[in-house]
Amino acid sequence: MKEAIAKYLEYLQSVKNSSPHTVLNYRKDLEQFLAYLSPPGVRPPALSGVTHSMIREFVAHLHEHGLAKSSVARKLAALRSFFKYCVREDQLKENPARLVPTPKLPKRIPSVLSAEEMNGFLNQLGEAGEPGPSGRAFAKKSRSTRVEEGLLLRRDRALLELLYAAGLRVSELTGLNLADVEQRERILRVRGKGNKERIVPYGAKAQDALEKYWPLREKLLDQTDRASSRKDQYAEAVFLNYTGRRLTQRSVGRIVKKYVRIANVNWDLHPHSLRHAFATHLLADGADLRAIQELLGHQSLSTTQKYTHASIRQLMEIYDKAHPHA
Repeated sequence: MKEAIAKYLEYLQSVKNSSPHTVLNYRKDLEQFLAYLSPPGVRPPALSGVTHSMIREFVAHLHEHGLAKSSVARKLAALRSFFKYCVREDQLKENPARLVPTPKLPKRIPSVLSAEEMNGFLNQLGEAGEPGPSGRAFAKKSRSTRVEEGLLLRRDRALLELLYAAGLRVSELTGLNLADVEQRERILRVRGKGNKERIVPYGAKAQDALEKYWPLREKLLDQTDRASSRKDQYAEAVFLNYTGRRLTQRSVGRIVKKYVRIANVNWDLHPHSLRHAFATHLLADGADLRAIQELLGHQSLSTTQKYTHASIRQLMEIYDKAHPHA
């Protein structure tokens, strides 16, 4: 079974082009299942020896230990996908996880900031990068050193503007290379899930933020050791950290939280919130749902339709506040 798991993870990486994050999570899920089946002193079962009841007992074990339903569902999805691969490779006759029921998950409608709130937040960040009292105050709160005040503030504004302007996933943002940005036409060549490529436009404000970031990006790149071969490795990355290396997804999350805190607003904002806002605001202004699906890179229209529910909820909130007979 260990060999089958290793081959499956290699298949995810090399054939399915799954993200490193997905591969890592599936590895953890499958190794946890294997550890459950083979406690200390017990040999792991043969692949053909894994039964439907074993998987149900594993799911019950997860529930008993208080694991969230969403986490249980993900682990079960990993097992289904793994055993489906084994059937396709003629290692098994049938998938033992196929009939194990998935925990019923509550329907979650993403919380989305209004267009006015998002504009105010990004405009405040834009003003902070300019000379003047507001810019100095913002920089003083965020970073103390001159390099971080000057370079990182402009970089952060550019990446936040681009997240909202193009509705990017965080992995797509951090994976952008210079060759992917067509500034004259204001379009991005984005590699999404499964390494699928799509073309996404972005607006004038994001372009303005990028133009102010480019010369400072060169200074960030110079932070790397000139004698190191790593400089060439990161030379194509659009967004760099203060050491001149490609910015990570975790760092982008910290950046969003930092500016929410500095702006002193009580929002539960994270990088994906800007993607939610992008889709919901387009829909509210009359964009076609199919067009939004293409821009977001969703494989299924049902994934995009959750933004319809978010828009309806916002309309209901406005109605309740504004209508005299609400």
